[in-house]
Amino acid sequence: MSLGAMQDWSMRISHVIDHAAREAPNREIVTRWADGSETRTDWVGVRRDAKKMSQALQALGLGKGDKVASLAMNHARHLVSWFGVAGMGGVLHTCNPRLFEDQLEYIVNHAEDKVMIYDAAFQPIVDKMRDKWPTVEHYICFDSDEHATSFEDWIGEQHGDFEWVDGDERDPCMICYTSGTTGHPKGVQYEHRSTLLHALAGLQPSTFNFTASSVMLPVVPMFHAASWGLPYAGAMAGIKFVFSAVNDPAVLDEVMKTEKVTDSAGVPTVWLAHFQYCDANNLELPKLRAATIGGSAAPRFMIERLMKNGTRVQHAWGMTETSPIGTVGGPTADWDQLTFDQKVEKTMKQGRPIFGVELRTVDLDDPTKVLPRDGESSGALHIRGPWVVKRYFKSEEDAIDADGWFNTGDVAILHPDGTMQITDRTKDVIKSGGEWISSVELENAAVGHPAVAEAAAIGMMHPKWDERPVLFVVKQEGKEVTAEEVINFLSDKVAKWWLPDAVEFVDDIPHTATGKISKKDLRERFSDYALEI
Repeated sequence: MSLGAMQDWSMRISHVIDHAAREAPNREIVTRWADGSETRTDWVGVRRDAKKMSQALQALGLGKGDKVASLAMNHARHLVSWFGVAGMGGVLHTCNPRLFEDQLEYIVNHAEDKVMIYDAAFQPIVDKMRDKWPTVEHYICFDSDEHATSFEDWIGEQHGDFEWVDGDERDPCMICYTSGTTGHPKGVQYEHRSTLLHALAGLQPSTFNFTASSVMLPVVPMFHAASWGLPYAGAMAGIKFVFSAVNDPAVLDEVMKTEKVTDSAGVPTVWLAHFQYCDANNLELPKLRAATIGGSAAPRFMIERLMKNGTRVQHAWGMTETSPIGTVGGPTADWDQLTFDQKVEKTMKQGRPIFGVELRTVDLDDPTKVLPRDGESSGALHIRGPWVVKRYFKSEEDAIDADGWFNTGDVAILHPDGTMQITDRTKDVIKSGGEWISSVELENAAVGHPAVAEAAAIGMMHPKWDERPVLFVVKQEGKEVTAEEVINFLSDKVAKWWLPDAVEFVDDIPHTATGKISKKDLRERFSDYALEI
């Protein structure tokens, strides 16, 4: 005799867009294109076009498991592809156009992409790489018909009367590659199940806190780390999306204000550029409800300014291997009892784990030793959970240990209330006289100086202390500062033995394809540098 059970409901991406179209049919999806034009659709329109795209891919001969590459910025047609590829059982491969040519060659061939759908702005990349991508059989352009079939014409040939392809919820639906700072980029293949669980977790109040009235402008690119899962979480909540195909601060400021954007998400450099634009033009910052900052730690002055503008600021931490959200800095239980400065201090950390993931830190010198959550012990950060990578695409061995822990490569402190604080990357931490120095904290303190635009700290060999920090600084345009002034500015913000042995001024600091400071390239650039002893 049966005692009852639940319905068998496969967790597949198609359910997400069906829900959005059914429950929030008229919520707008606005796109500001690179040429300044604007288009508007809604969740019904996105679902309709996704079904047409599924049909169009099948008409090209693609089936379950086949890879479709996108080389595109943020816009509604790119959003359609997130559902259209998954809807016919395919796997969307979002390519980062900022990767080097050899990396783009590698990832497209490694994924065995059969179709490349791209923005006209990236036509020069396509022209240069076409002969190096032998697996790509078809090229479609999202916003032009000059050099390839246009996306609108392509899907316009289909009637859209299409049944989503069904299958196992553990089928792959998307693949993203790491930025490949060492060796070849690694492919991380997301499943329907893991993607839905991650998106559901993103709806927690302590995460993105979407409501029916939310209007989100994601500045984080759709080609990077699954755009932090925002397109799926936003569809689940039925929010209004505002996309911009360019990240020019003048454009972002204008669309934020005209479309009454409530939420946005991007890396610190995006917010810094917005500050500079508003200051130069004597404009107020947009009145956002929430600003999510990821990619790297935001400096104190940035957090203070946004909070004083009435914006909830929340750090988010994660990586391609974690789908990507691991922690988010939402308000804690004691939030209303904290002073403004205490709120800023807590916001500067990377937040608390969202339900679905677990964190731990282990000793940097002895990885078998698990460290306490005491707010002081700094160690290698490990993570596990249902949307954390188990094995890289086409790899012959797992990327986790026997207990399911994935080594993130980050160095962190876990606090008693669960708050996680990133202090460095394992390979970037500076060990001086047997003690660890956080290059990230040193950099963030330095950019608080009004004449410092950007700073990067790396360890240089020292005969007595093994390594000592050297700070490389890019000055704010039109401003002057000396090395002594920088060190004096830092003297009451970091431990005395953390103070850099030298400050060197440079015209630029190298960055990775994802916009992070590239310490590897900085070390190579200054490989002949020697400290004066």
